[in-house]
Amino acid sequence: MQSATRLGLAAALLVPGSTALAQEEAAEERRAASLRVSPEEVTLTAGETAQFEVDVLDEAGTVIEDAEVLYLPLYGQYWNLDKRTWGFNIFKVSREGEISTRRPGEFAIMVRAVGSGPDPDARDAEAGGYLEQRVPLTILPRPVASLDVTVDGPLYAGTEVEARAAPRDALGELVEGAEVSWSSSDVAKAAPIGRPTTIERTATRGLLRLGDSGPVIVSATAGGATAEVSLEILSSPVARMELRPDRTAVRTGDVVRMEVRLADTSGVPLEDVPVGFSVAAITDAMGTGGPSSGLITPDGRFVADLPGVYTVVAHTGGASASTVISVTERGARRHIELVGHGRVRDRATSDLWVWEAPNGRDYAITGTHSAAGHAYIWDVTNPESLEIVDVVRVDARTVNDVKISEDGATAVISREGASNRRNGLVILDVSDPSVGVQIVAEYDDQLTGGVHNTFIHDGHVYALSGGRRFDIVNIEDPTVPHRVGSFALDNPARSIHDVWVVEGIAYSANWSDGVAVIDVGGAGKGGTPQDPKLVGQFPFPTGWNHAVYPYRSVSTGKFYIFAGDEAARSGRYSPQSEIGTGTPGYEDEPTRWRGWIHILEWDEQFNSPPELVGRYEVPEAGSHNIWIEDDVMYVAFYNGGLRVVDVSGELLGNLYRQGREIARFLPLDPDGFLPNAPQVWGAQPHKGTIFFSDRNSGLWAVRLTDAPPATATDDHQP
Repeated sequence: MQSATRLGLAAALLVPGSTALAQEEAAEERRAASLRVSPEEVTLTAGETAQFEVDVLDEAGTVIEDAEVLYLPLYGQYWNLDKRTWGFNIFKVSREGEISTRRPGEFAIMVRAVGSGPDPDARDAEAGGYLEQRVPLTILPRPVASLDVTVDGPLYAGTEVEARAAPRDALGELVEGAEVSWSSSDVAKAAPIGRPTTIERTATRGLLRLGDSGPVIVSATAGGATAEVSLEILSSPVARMELRPDRTAVRTGDVVRMEVRLADTSGVPLEDVPVGFSVAAITDAMGTGGPSSGLITPDGRFVADLPGVYTVVAHTGGASASTVISVTERGARRHIELVGHGRVRDRATSDLWVWEAPNGRDYAITGTHSAAGHAYIWDVTNPESLEIVDVVRVDARTVNDVKISEDGATAVISREGASNRRNGLVILDVSDPSVGVQIVAEYDDQLTGGVHNTFIHDGHVYALSGGRRFDIVNIEDPTVPHRVGSFALDNPARSIHDVWVVEGIAYSANWSDGVAVIDVGGAGKGGTPQDPKLVGQFPFPTGWNHAVYPYRSVSTGKFYIFAGDEAARSGRYSPQSEIGTGTPGYEDEPTRWRGWIHILEWDEQFNSPPELVGRYEVPEAGSHNIWIEDDVMYVAFYNGGLRVVDVSGELLGNLYRQGREIARFLPLDPDGFLPNAPQVWGAQPHKGTIFFSDRNSGLWAVRLTDAPPATATDDHQP
């Protein structure tokens, strides 16, 4: 075993061998001076591929045969904000320079010669940085050859129904991103209303308002393709309607279910008749009325954002009924107080994990970002005094992710930016940090592209490999790690960012491919760690799906998946790094982030499609990592700080607007790595204390108290 560093000493450096000097001397002899890139501009139709041919030339114009080239996709998160384009999984470039495309848009690819400057941190050749060339990439939409059109029924006058259109190319494949428009031969019978909405990236849906009875033709058009569907509008049989809510007095955020009873002129009950709903409100905020601040779904679930009196109206044909719902403040706010702070001022902090070790004491491990490969072990038994008791340093720029096994004895840390590009995992014995953490193994087989995130479950590490797949590594004997399986989505332009494993089911976050559910032994779909099976998927048209957290509600038993976005703030990009962080930012200020938490309701057998039921969106900030316990969500919101949120009961709508936020805490630190610039990375509750890591100020400990309820301005100040 290798002994890790104690209290910051560098006894366990994993650094390149003596060959590095010889390599450096060889590079000096034939330094890269120019690039010859073909093509210099790429235009493809979505689904097509192309191949780069790149030569690295020395000062004499001679090709350097063994020169290494990187291809960096530029999607718009940092590089193309003026185009307002975004998204992973839209195109990919292989290590060999093959471009594969999926969705239309304007992007770019940076072709870079490895080791072409003495200062690898510099961002341009003149400053001694990389020799590189930016190649514009235009991906054109595939032509639409046909449309599959469906209109949901039954079709009764005075109702609203949904119409769907799925565009296909000449080969019958679904075309992503195609715009569909709707028209009607007689708007008095069927009138398209509202703007068509894209669903599942491959179809659009619109609403038809049905009026007079009789025949009508509805048409959908996309590109040069048009499809028609003939409808017969029937007279409404409804003569009587009754509306019954399951409750009439609730708090903001509580879901009320409406029961609608219909009957014909003879009093015979009717079913399968479409019913529409509307809401009007008099809220405490408006005093005398105004726009509704409530939400009601097509199946009659109502939720209010603000206290007040709400009138819900159901209507179909010539019949209508109403009910009144009284809504009071949710009252979720609590006071939050600072307990302890472990400052890290010389480098950026990344992920954390808190656990009780077999020796009975509590510890936290934190990583570092764009630095020198450090991971810190903290004794947090007394949260008021957070003490670093050991430091592990590995050959890496970034230790992005840290995880602890269920028994608290083994840790896995990820490596990115190793000097020899063999990144992979480092496995630690953390059974007794009081006497020292031990490095017991490294594993980089087929993980050389960098491991960004990991998860430990039942003796296996689920490790992201180069942002393309996750590999499953057996660590039942931590000293002898070995791969047993691997999983990737069937998409040549795929990307993966996160994986979380619970009870033999892996949940992954895959940017625009969205949330994927994979059976690795617990879903009953035949999957194992050796042979994972895809169970279901929910794509995200935004392309922002960055984090995932599966959770069964304690109060309702419902199964939810919380899926977090990550997106940089729109604005003028500065190629200069954030001060001291090595991360692209905006001129003279820290990076600002956008995105929110999407909430999916999914049956745990995954037999029916998931439903997107809600969100938690902080207006001034973007989300990062998520943790949920006992119907309370602890979520890092970068510059928006730590957020603690009530997720009890049935969830529907925007939780932020409903007053479900229990507390927030801004870690403002004038002596931090970047002073007074909160960038909260992740949070975890442990034995009544909430621990969280902040990129610019280290490790924090806070606690909810029974003091008077917090106010909207109850944030930490330096």
